[in-house]
Amino acid sequence: MRGSNNIATLWLALTGFARSNGVLNAGYICFQTMHRSYKAAFVRKNAGGTLLVLLSGALRSLFIISPFIAFQAYGYYNMCVGGTSDEMRPWCKARLPLLYNYIQSRYWGVGFLKYFQVKQIPNFVLASPILSLALCTIIHYVKLWPEVFVSLGFRESSPNKESAASSMPLGRSAGSKSVGFPSENRSDAGQGDSLRRRKLAVREENYVVQPSEDEASENPGFKPIILVPFILHLVFMVATAFFVMHVQVSTRFLSASPPLYWFGSYVMASPRLSKRWGYIIWTYCAAYILLGSLLFSNFYPFT
Repeated sequence: MRGSNNIATLWLALTGFARSNGVLNAGYICFQTMHRSYKAAFVRKNAGGTLLVLLSGALRSLFIISPFIAFQAYGYYNMCVGGTSDEMRPWCKARLPLLYNYIQSRYWGVGFLKYFQVKQIPNFVLASPILSLALCTIIHYVKLWPEVFVSLGFRESSPNKESAASSMPLGRSAGSKSVGFPSENRSDAGQGDSLRRRKLAVREENYVVQPSEDEASENPGFKPIILVPFILHLVFMVATAFFVMHVQVSTRFLSASPPLYWFGSYVMASPRLSKRWGYIIWTYCAAYILLGSLLFSNFYPFT
């Protein structure tokens, strides 16, 4: 689709107007640029194409973080420009003056390991479900394709491991164009036996996301490399939420990560996993919506 990168860049940039952590979305463009420039430089041996890819990636990344830069510049202009040295706030004199970081550190106590206090144990307990789900999500996908994640997508996973791996709750089976059903040869057996075999295959199916050869050539989205930037994004957010932020905020901070929902739906739908875990995830989500809305609207620290 022509222009899809520019449309995606526009929407990613708009996230920066709502939240400062929208700048992290530039990582998706950087990841794409890294692979495209590598292909242009070392596979196609095209120096001009490499420079063009790097330039377009840099411009798109800059456009995504431009709302954050504009907000910081606006704050600096209104609070730091025109005043005397004695009247300036400490952050105005910093080498990299960031208004929001100063407010968080000075007035909210946000910083590396600053929240690791005994009195904050209840907040860590409050955040433990979403952090546990996020950690299991990361471990699950990394264990499926370790070569892909360790190499940041530059190494393909082996076909045997990829065919044995399970990732999504619904997917296509190898050699089949139907969702959820493996391909099998027609036999002279009755329709009842065929139906029973199909049902058994579905129950034993570990929800493999692996297309046929024709589909793989037409749809590159089946490749596990597409998951790498999402998992890296989640890893960064989990580390930031646990070590830097007010940890209870992670309940809504991490809710913007798609892999959480992919893994959660996989756990709830997979016949190979205990239904208990699916019920636990479902109950937590329902309680978060109902109880969380009630507590947050009454100014309790449930976020």
